[in-house]
Amino acid sequence: MIEKALRSVMLVSLALLAGQSSIASAAPAPGKAKKPVAESAAATVAELELVHELGPIKGAELSRIVDRFNAENPNDRIRVIDRKWDEGNLPALMILAEDSQARLLTSKARFKSLDAVMKDAKVPLQTLRPPPTMSLAPLDAAGRLVALPIDLGTPILYFNKDAFRRAGLDASAPPATWFDLQTALGKLYDKGYGCPYTTTQPSWVHVENTSAWHNQAVATTNGKREALSVNNLIQVKHLAMMKSWVTSRYMHVFGDGNDAEAQFAAGNCAVLTASSNAFPSLRQTAAFEIGVAPLPHHDDIRGAPQNTLASGPSMWVGGGKSPAQYRTAAHFVSFLLSPQTQVDLQVRLGSLPLDRAGLLASGSELLKSDLVHVTTALAQLTNKPATLASRATRIVHEGAVRRVLSEELDNLWSDRKPAKGALDSAVTRLNGCCAR
Repeated sequence: MIEKALRSVMLVSLALLAGQSSIASAAPAPGKAKKPVAESAAATVAELELVHELGPIKGAELSRIVDRFNAENPNDRIRVIDRKWDEGNLPALMILAEDSQARLLTSKARFKSLDAVMKDAKVPLQTLRPPPTMSLAPLDAAGRLVALPIDLGTPILYFNKDAFRRAGLDASAPPATWFDLQTALGKLYDKGYGCPYTTTQPSWVHVENTSAWHNQAVATTNGKREALSVNNLIQVKHLAMMKSWVTSRYMHVFGDGNDAEAQFAAGNCAVLTASSNAFPSLRQTAAFEIGVAPLPHHDDIRGAPQNTLASGPSMWVGGGKSPAQYRTAAHFVSFLLSPQTQVDLQVRLGSLPLDRAGLLASGSELLKSDLVHVTTALAQLTNKPATLASRATRIVHEGAVRRVLSEELDNLWSDRKPAKGALDSAVTRLNGCCAR
């Protein structure tokens, strides 16, 4: 069923795109595009190694996409390798999570800007213009793509519909506010659910995105200097509420990564906040019906909800490779941005669309149930035009920022500090080392 729908959506997207042009950051000037040169059948196959940090389920889907690329491009070959990007020789292609991206940028390892790779290979880089809500990690200071944001997501709410029904909750009307969710969690707890709610990446969900969702800046700018500012009233109030949930056993925290996803998928926790790109993996492993809803907001905050932020793994190109290898890398990027692959990435990896064809596919009725995570995420990201306070900021990508925020949140969950004390400590520690 999914395969048939994918083919239908691809054909519709191609038809709608006829005569239209995507926003291209590296497209040849009109009228100057060179005709492709037919490659000799005896041409040497350029082989690239691709490593990733997508996990086993998404990794298997990525391998299927790579196999299709290899079958359609006999003069190019990509091998998916199971190893860490920073062990041994630097791979040609690396799909890295944001913490690894920060380490790459501060290491001695060289990479080649995606914008330069595509220009040198004379292959158009046709993507939607990066919105102000997108992570700045794969962008340079001029807003050019240095890496391809292949698996973007924004935090949304997942809930176990079966658990909701057993607790007497309306599974067709999930909680829209944090106070509504608190009421629902109480009913789940009373019904015997020992872990009513959990979250992945608490600092990303409950500091960065909750701030943007309520139009509260996480950083202040004084001239060219950017300093962290996460200890304001809205942020303190929200985290104090989360701490009260931890104390009352409504909320359980399973570290600062994505371990909470497995707890939710196993049925151990009834509600989860996690990236929209987690949906395909959750649906594949869960034995219950999963509901998807927007991230809750505080309805007593004027103007809320505003917009959330998108981030996630990006594909980087290693430095020191041959021109033939860079051409293969450019061909693979172009393949990833093709209509069929864009739909595949949304359905199978959970990623947000990167071009017009992908955006058109996200609104398809044929794939409505398969892309509910994408439509929910896009609705959040575009809920209102981003403001100076709600747009993405570069300071959160400093290596120490999320680490320190996670440490201070752990102090909060463990009763070592109150909400304001934990956030004050984070601001003091980080502005002493990381203000830009």
